[in-house]
Amino acid sequence: MALLEVKNLKVDYPLRGSWFAKRKYLHAVDDVSFTIDRGETVGLVGESGCGKSSLAKALVRLEDPAAGSIHIAGMDIAALKGKALRKARKKFQMVFQDPYGSLNPRLSIQSTLDEVLSLHTALDRSARLERMKELMNLVGLDPAQLPRYPHQFSGGQRQRIGIARALATEPELLIADEPVSALDVSVQASIINLLKDLQKTTRIGLLFIAHDLAVVEHISDRILVMYLGRVVESAPASELCRKPLHPYTAALISAVPTLQKQLFAPIKLSGDVPSPLNPPTGCAFHPRCPYAREKCRRERPVLREIAPGRFSACFNTTENGVFTCETP
Repeated sequence: MALLEVKNLKVDYPLRGSWFAKRKYLHAVDDVSFTIDRGETVGLVGESGCGKSSLAKALVRLEDPAAGSIHIAGMDIAALKGKALRKARKKFQMVFQDPYGSLNPRLSIQSTLDEVLSLHTALDRSARLERMKELMNLVGLDPAQLPRYPHQFSGGQRQRIGIARALATEPELLIADEPVSALDVSVQASIINLLKDLQKTTRIGLLFIAHDLAVVEHISDRILVMYLGRVVESAPASELCRKPLHPYTAALISAVPTLQKQLFAPIKLSGDVPSPLNPPTGCAFHPRCPYAREKCRRERPVLREIAPGRFSACFNTTENGVFTCETP
């Protein structure tokens, strides 16, 4: 059984309108399904505004899903409320994008970690202190720094503290929402390597969210590509980056600087991402797709298995090649 199983998940945000007008919704996440196994790292990549963070928040119940199910270790997280939800939170934790805003500046690191341990464990005061020291060592920080406050640490160190806080409850699933995007390039590698080492030692399931496909490829076993609230491709990381089966994925790979020759024709996109308030008919990607045809404008493709372990939501994809047009 998969550690995380998401089926037909939807996240909607209500829009303000007049008293008598029919209420409208922004569909941030639209019918998304995927799984994560124990010890597996799944990357989620896409442009800003595609729904990655909304999906992450729904998985840890910071947003309530409008439809669909979320099962973590067999437990239906989407159906939990109140005390049952608070008790279940120790099984799943989140590392946030902003290492500066995710920590309370009024609390020392010791108080920050003690707050989590007091809530989710039955450890006494001395045992909690020992656990805090273990966590600091685990993320590569000196336990002697526990009495310090967030402003006394660098951005990379703060993100390590955020990871320590997330690991304090010994979760089975960790959601990392753009954990390195706010950091310098020199610091990003150390955080990514830290996550890889922790994932190997703790065997947690990891959902790593980013907009940089090169970073996602480095850390992930499998990659999901998201566009305008929907997953458009899913494949093992090396296969997806070597031979994408969706034109949007190919465009993302084409934008990554490389000295190696690409095995497919690079794709340059025109125009901007459509507004989720007024999405295109048919395939949401067709206004920017160089391979779009009339069928793409009329019908919305479903995510289908093209080859073992490889899924694509494109009418023009075949198992023998990329973007091979079918007869309309």
